[in-house]
Amino acid sequence: MHIEPFGVEIWMNEWETRCEWNLAETCVESLTIEELLRLAGRNENSLSELLGMKMTYGAIEGSDRLRRAIASLYDRQEVENTVVTHGTIGANMLVHKALVSRGDRVVAVVPTYQQHYSIPVSIGADVLQLSLREENGFLPDLDELRALAVPGTKLIAINNPNNPTGALMDRAMLEEIAAIAREAGAWILCDEVYRGTDQEGAGMTASIADIYEKGISTAGMSKAYSLAGLRLGWIAGPTEVIEAVSIHRDYDTISVGMVDDHFAALALENREQVLARSQRITRGNLGILDDWVEREPLISWVKPRSGTTALLKYDLPMPSRDFCVALLKETGVMFTPGSALGMEGYVRIGYANGPEILKEGLARVSEFLSGKP
Repeated sequence: MHIEPFGVEIWMNEWETRCEWNLAETCVESLTIEELLRLAGRNENSLSELLGMKMTYGAIEGSDRLRRAIASLYDRQEVENTVVTHGTIGANMLVHKALVSRGDRVVAVVPTYQQHYSIPVSIGADVLQLSLREENGFLPDLDELRALAVPGTKLIAINNPNNPTGALMDRAMLEEIAAIAREAGAWILCDEVYRGTDQEGAGMTASIADIYEKGISTAGMSKAYSLAGLRLGWIAGPTEVIEAVSIHRDYDTISVGMVDDHFAALALENREQVLARSQRITRGNLGILDDWVEREPLISWVKPRSGTTALLKYDLPMPSRDFCVALLKETGVMFTPGSALGMEGYVRIGYANGPEILKEGLARVSEFLSGKP
């Protein structure tokens, strides 16, 4: 099976360990186990719970404890509507493999995480891309979606909050998308890995799994929950989907690690504290970034409403990869080139690391830009 090289992941693999100031990171600043225990009202003595844990495969679909915690993130999902996966990346792969066949029509918004168009293309699906445009705030044009999602469409793939733009579809827009999908008879896969990081209110946007009877949510512990090292994600959706996914999952997952399951459950059981920390970081850092963009004449953007990333448009006569490589070599600061996301003329910044890292990195970018004609 041929599949296109994964642009963002190739870039990250090439440079992430070689930069000094990582402003390409997409996770909220990672937690240590000690910090997680403290947020959960525990201490190092709690680690003794692990000493008697026998290292079997564990519960194949994920422990009941973890799946209950996952179901509680939704308004209308029960334990049987969930299954645990190897990260959100594993969740997305499983949904595409389980639902999409050669010749199926798939509509995917772009830019988005490359899985959502490259995997169905590799299967042999007819993938139509719906481009998100700056003039629309990087939100989908619903008339365009309606024209693409004709009756018989198998799947509509969206990403909310959006990576890389930080755009946020509210409940009303999701309901309109659900109506379009319902008329077409299509499933909706919504990658919701950044859910919980909205800039306003409680921070938790509505989920497509709660809005649409054929809606499927994927998410995980990496971004909003600051625990990428657990490599744990999930799928929430109709039991028909969970059953179809489970057939494929037996071939490439079996189960996730029991220790990962344990700490993910602990974090989700204490999600108010974990997400409050994440929102303090993302909201405070977005203010820092907003002030910086206002001062930089060569930079413009659509300010994110959620997530941990933003697209910055730069006014320089150079390709985005050249821009990012020069920036790295001259300053040690790492962005992600827009070319890796199909968005030439932009760079993606991840702004949810420690505020001191963000401030120093942006100061160095300013020095870099000041030396350009």
